[in-house]
Amino acid sequence: MPLVKLISLSSLLHPRQMLIFRKKAAAKHLIERYFRQLTEGCGNGNCTNEFCASCCDFQPVDSNSAAVKALELFKINAKLCDPHASKSESGALHPDTSANGIRPNFSNMMSSKDLLGTKEDFSDVHYLTEDTVYTILTVCEEEGDYSVLIRIIGKVFSNAEALIKSFRKVAPHTTEELHSFEPTDVDKHKERSAAVSEKMGGSSAAAALPEDSPTQTVGPDEVTVDIDAVRRVYDRLLANEQIEAALVNALVYLTPNVELDLEYLDVYETNPDYLNIFIIVMENSNLHSPEYLEMAMPLFCKAMSKLPVSALAKLSKVWARFGLPHIRRMMETFQQLITFTIISNEYDSEHLVNDDETVVAATNCLKVVFYASILAGDLDVDHNEEEDEESESDELTLQELLGEERLYRKGPRINPLEKELGVRTVDCRKPLIPFEDFINESLNDVIEMDKDFTFFKVDAETKFSFQSCPFILNAITKNQGLYYDNRIRMYSERRITALYSMVQGQQPNPYLKLKVRRDHIIDDALVRLEMISMENPSDLKKQLFVEFEGEQGVDEGGVSKEFFQLVLEEIFNPDIGMFTYDDETKLFWFNSSSLENEAQYTLIGIVLGLAIYNNCILDVHFPMVVYRKLMGKKGTYFDLADSHPVLLQSLKEVLEYTGNVEEDMMITFQISHTDLFGNPVSYDLKEKGDQIPVTNENRQEFVDLYADYILNKSVETQFRAFKKGFLMVTNESPLKYLFRPEEVELLICGSRNLDFKALEDTTEYDGGYSKDSQIIKDFWETLHSFGEEQKRLFLQFTTGTDRAPVGGLGKLKMIIAKNGPDTDRLPTSHTCFNALLLPEYSSKEKLRERLLKAITYAKGFGML
Repeated sequence: MPLVKLISLSSLLHPRQMLIFRKKAAAKHLIERYFRQLTEGCGNGNCTNEFCASCCDFQPVDSNSAAVKALELFKINAKLCDPHASKSESGALHPDTSANGIRPNFSNMMSSKDLLGTKEDFSDVHYLTEDTVYTILTVCEEEGDYSVLIRIIGKVFSNAEALIKSFRKVAPHTTEELHSFEPTDVDKHKERSAAVSEKMGGSSAAAALPEDSPTQTVGPDEVTVDIDAVRRVYDRLLANEQIEAALVNALVYLTPNVELDLEYLDVYETNPDYLNIFIIVMENSNLHSPEYLEMAMPLFCKAMSKLPVSALAKLSKVWARFGLPHIRRMMETFQQLITFTIISNEYDSEHLVNDDETVVAATNCLKVVFYASILAGDLDVDHNEEEDEESESDELTLQELLGEERLYRKGPRINPLEKELGVRTVDCRKPLIPFEDFINESLNDVIEMDKDFTFFKVDAETKFSFQSCPFILNAITKNQGLYYDNRIRMYSERRITALYSMVQGQQPNPYLKLKVRRDHIIDDALVRLEMISMENPSDLKKQLFVEFEGEQGVDEGGVSKEFFQLVLEEIFNPDIGMFTYDDETKLFWFNSSSLENEAQYTLIGIVLGLAIYNNCILDVHFPMVVYRKLMGKKGTYFDLADSHPVLLQSLKEVLEYTGNVEEDMMITFQISHTDLFGNPVSYDLKEKGDQIPVTNENRQEFVDLYADYILNKSVETQFRAFKKGFLMVTNESPLKYLFRPEEVELLICGSRNLDFKALEDTTEYDGGYSKDSQIIKDFWETLHSFGEEQKRLFLQFTTGTDRAPVGGLGKLKMIIAKNGPDTDRLPTSHTCFNALLLPEYSSKEKLRERLLKAITYAKGFGML
């Protein structure tokens, strides 16, 4: 026997080809039974079936006539008798052989058109199933004419009602019945024949609605669409360009009607299956191609953005289960539509991107994918810090009297989709798709942030603001929005102060002025800020001006920078004991045994808030968990990675230990650590923890409680005071709404990556210097030759901080100005303006020596 005959048919055929083969075999089997019924009968002497040879009224026919008649009976779904007992017992003949010994070859007599229904029958197909598509596709392939399929695709995909009913999930037993044609009783044969006829495009069955067939019961977050079937159908259809064009045209025709239905008829509330339209359309893997991007996708996004929040939330939950490749494909589709639209148009202050309906609609659709990525990522929705509820006063504020209350609404606004889903961006440690992939740089380049800020704050109900979708904005753009918010608050406080001074006849004090002594900077700052926070916390929202006693520097920003730096150096001094320092991670953590009062921690919180509010960068070294806690999350086991890596490794060993934890490790739910003076301190993680051994069963609880104690409970007093000070300045800011924890760190600390080549490219020159001046060429060669520490000293000397601002050193806009001819004087700087005053030294060696001395020993401010 040849080897090929040993190979099963199913291994040689594609699953779809196998399905068609089975259907043809099933139809052939039924026709052959009609043939035997016409030539042999069923064996029942009392048979009343006029199409059965056993019926007394039946007129005998020859084999050829019987074969033709059997095909006609199959097409009309005629009655088919069950073999009578006496007939089945004889079994003398081959089941496919007639009484006269003739066995007709139906495979040669019948084409797919005969087996699967005539071409005209497809005109009554009112919705699609996977089997229907394959049946029509098979006929079209045999005839070499796809016009029927194109017409039906256009008909179904352009009609909302038809698309809703298409590709429905069916109960598992229905599929089994379609593939099983074992003889049972007459009624079951009729049901099966009808099922086959329906699936193969029979005129009467094809028009039946899916609800006539058993469907799976779905939950509130489930859909009735068979996603896998839709994907398989698209795989077959999209290989044909003619069919692709039909899909594009159908989508163009479909979406305006869908948009009207959603906007005026509330169709989703009455029929949740309306969501099927968007699920089916978004499974098309070619939506990112120009054919769709030009017309179909803009219309589709406008329709999708009309879905109610509950529908968008359900869509996010459904897509979250699709897996990375499918979610990424949808994300890239909407991103490409946004980019394609932006580069195809021109925007300015008169023609804003905010008014582009396509960009706005695509951004709203991208939001659904963004939350799907969050839901599918590493979520932590349980560990939240308790928010302090502020009591609302019934008295009118001056801002309300001035009609500015909308600009200064308390707290961050609520994202409706977040509220519906019960999840926030900060709840996700690691989304399925990185946050950065949702940022659209083309969009960030054309946004007019001053206008967008106005829409965000004042006209949110009538105008779209991209700050309502902060995931699409980069940190630079969001920082601009925060800058406008801070500056407008400063101007508002200045106006209010002027009004109060006019009424009360006092000298106006429009700024937050701090006069401090260098040698007593903490005491002076603490006393002044504590008084302000107690008497009038709103003064913290005024523009900051710092004056060092005995110095002539005027604060245009540089003096404030040094003030912040000196305060931080003092507070983070290990000798004070407010924070502990980890030599390995080079990070600070709150000292749970600190003897300092809460006011000191409130001060450092205020300083961080003021730095953000006044656009200053601080040299702060906190682990990420601090910023997560500031944004409302508690620290957990996973946060120990950067704050307490040694402890994390120990706890990880407990979790992964394969032996008997209780007997081998002998640890309990009582832990110990050392206080400020090195004395051991014990703490019970549970009541009578010293009597509760850690076992293999409860070790996860032990680890969670241990992490909770280290990151939350042990420093609860210190961190609460710290957060209180931070919120005194930022409580009315959109900071929490716009930024993720890692972006808040970037705002406060700046970037640790220093690209001095980017700084060179953006530096401007004054006083006679240019980029081609020899002294300038020598300067950059010298600076690039410096070590990392020397470069940071230069940055500190020139700008007041050794960190890059948000966006990198390229955003710094440093100025190098000529400060006279060759001299022995050192270079000087105006940190307020990021300006370096550089004499025209006679040699490169002298330039290097003078510059190193200046950046190494410079401290203090004086009038030049």
